[in-house]
Formats: sequence, structure tokens, C-alpha cells
Amino acid sequence: MNATIPTPSVATYSRVFRLAQWAAVAVFLARSWQHIYWDAPYRALFWDEAWLKWLVEGVFGLDWRTYVTSPDTDRLIQALVTGTGIFYLLCALAAIFINRLGRPGRIVLWMGSANLILLAFLYCKEKFLFSGQFFEYTLQWSTPLFLAILAQKKSIGPGLVLWMKIAIALTFTCHGLYAVGYYPRPGQFMEMVMNILPLDEAGARQFLIGAGILDFVASVLVFWPGQAGRLALAYTIFWGLATTMARLLAYFHWNLWDSWAELWLHEVLMRLPHFLIPLGLYIHLWGGRGLRR
Repeated sequence: MNATIPTPSVATYSRVFRLAQWAAVAVFLARSWQHIYWDAPYRALFWDEAWLKWLVEGVFGLDWRTYVTSPDTDRLIQALVTGTGIFYLLCALAAIFINRLGRPGRIVLWMGSANLILLAFLYCKEKFLFSGQFFEYTLQWSTPLFLAILAQKKSIGPGLVLWMKIAIALTFTCHGLYAVGYYPRPGQFMEMVMNILPLDEAGARQFLIGAGILDFVASVLVFWPGQAGRLALAYTIFWGLATTMARLLAYFHWNLWDSWAELWLHEVLMRLPHFLIPLGLYIHLWGGRGLRR
């Protein structure tokens, strides 16, 4: 009987693996829905004259104005967006069946992560190449990589732990840069705070500044050993969950649930790594011990 009981390390690995798997599936499904049903910022690249005019006119021999106004160009871009959405759906399936698919499944996850990195860059380009815009997506595009490594290694090594901490720190630091107003603070941040909490505009602004400062502190302390690191990681779990569920709490109405699902469900799903990866790391480093102390 004892031989069938998983050792603590095996049981911990299994929990962390499942959390990473759920996070990867959620990201891919959310991005698939976005690309197939809505849109993605590929036109920020393909319609940028400063970046692509030389290619369009010098290589393909097309007049730039003709290129950007042609319906065929727009159809090709839209086909690329939709095709990428279908690919993300395949990535979600690869994440679900990763243990059965083996190396081919891991290759799909790596390719999916590369596409998510490209998407993060496109959002960055769309937002005036603010580097914080790119690195805010770190947990989203790195989660498939974490899952692929976990599936291959069947263990959680110190290198993976370090990269998880780096991904967490980058995501929360960049989120904090927007919250404190270093980059233009998104109006949606203010709107969600005021919809959820009994705060006016000034109160919401101060709340976000405080949250941003805590993001910075946690991003540093997450690398600290002992109690400080544990508390910092616990904060990222709490705040990652809170900011994920904010899209539900701020905009959900029972009589309009279908409209909410159409508009916001994918926004919730794509942010699941923001607390699932910190939770998995917490379980690996402290398990239930931290909860009992």
C-alpha cells in the first residue's frame, strides 16, 4: 500500500504541473477566441509605412498607398489573424494532451509561446514601443514554456524556479508602472476600481498608486529567501487573482451574462497565469507549511 502513495515531491510536482497546464490552456483558449471572434493588432505592423515600405515597394514592387488601401491586403491580414486563432486552439489541445503527445506536443507549446511573444511585441508597438507593455505579458507567453519544461523534466529544478520568479517579477513590475502612472494609466484601471470599490476618481487613483508600489516591492522580495519571499509570493497570488477577477466583478450583470461572456470571458482567462503560476511556485517552495505557520 505504501508504494502506491506519492512522495511529497511527486505530489507537489503533480500539483504544479496541473496549475501550469490549466494556465496554458486558458491563455491559448482566450487568445484563440480573441483572434477568431475579435481581432489582434497585426495591422500595427503590416500597415506601418516606416517599417515596411521598403519591403512592399522594394521587394514586392507595389505602391505603398495601393498596398494599404487594397481590400486584398486587409483580407490577407484578417486571414492571418484567424489562422493564428486556429493555431492557438491547437496549442490549447496540445497543452491538454501534453503527456500523451510527448516531444511533438512540446514543440507545439514552444511555437505557441513564440506566437504569444510576437503578440506581446505587437501590443508593445501599438503602445509607442513602451517596453513595459511587452514585459507585462511575460507570465502569459512564458507559461507554455514552463509547461513544456515540466512535461519534459518531470521535476522542478532550481533553474525553472528562478525563471518563474523572473516572469512573476516582470509581469507585476510592469503592471505597477501603469498603476502608478509612469506610463499613461489605462482608463479601464480606474473604471474597474470605481465599479468594484466605493471610491471616486481621486480615491481610485490613490488606490492604484498604492497597489503599484506594492507590485514593485513584491517583485523584489519574491527573490528573497524565507518569510519575506513567502509573503511576497502570497501577495502576487492574491493580487493576481484580484486583477484577474476584476474583469468579472466590474462588468458582470446576470441579465447580460451572454454579452459579458462575449466581451470579457477571454480577458479573464488569459490572466489566469498571473495567479496560477505564483500559486504553483508557492506550493513547490512551501507546500502547506507556509499556511500553517
